Amino acid sequence: MPIIDVVNLKNEKVGEISLSDSIYDVRPRVHLVHEVVTAQLHSRRAGTACTKTRAELAYSNRKPYSQKKTGRARAGTRRSPLWKGGGTIFGPKPRDFSWRPPAKIRKEALRIVLSAKLRENELLVLDSLSLDEVKTKVFAGHLDSLNIYEALFVTPQSDRNVELSSRNIPGVKVLRVEGLNCYDILNHKVLVLLRESVPAIEARLS
Repeated sequence: MPIIDVVNLKNEKVGEISLSDSIYDVRPRVHLVHEVVTAQLHSRRAGTACTKTRAELAYSNRKPYSQKKTGRARAGTRRSPLWKGGGTIFGPKPRDFSWRPPAKIRKEALRIVLSAKLRENELLVLDSLSLDEVKTKVFAGHLDSLNIYEALFVTPQSDRNVELSSRNIPGVKVLRVEGLNCYDILNHKVLVLLRESVPAIEARLS
């Protein structure tokens, strides 16, 4: 069972916490993480690209020019995909790109990336994090004290002051335990868990 230090906002050790082997000591399986992250990115696509087929163009049915005696190829409609401004052949239509892997795979992928963060010494457990007011400068000062600049903070519940104070800092994001996901963990250098978030994550993934 891995044991990790718990630090305060001054980066001083204030205790230790033991982590579950079933969550933080999982062998890497890249294909599962790839599947889950790909599904997340597909779900973010708007899917609003749209083109008109020849049947949807608002041109008249008039023949563009005479069938014969012009020296040009025959043309029966301006809607032809061969003409500029004509319809599109097999163009994109609005569609839903989202799909969800099974819950078992999503949970296992989350365990794998958490284990990878611990293995690479990019996991930090923070004793507490609270702000009396919305102040980006104060939050940035805490980051300097912890010597981290690209981090994902995981809080046990919503904290408006922390969330608003961090949103203007590049490379920093605050998530609740329910929103923890593979893409955001991999997209940030350091994963910062509040002490109270650890049992909540274990309850979610066990």
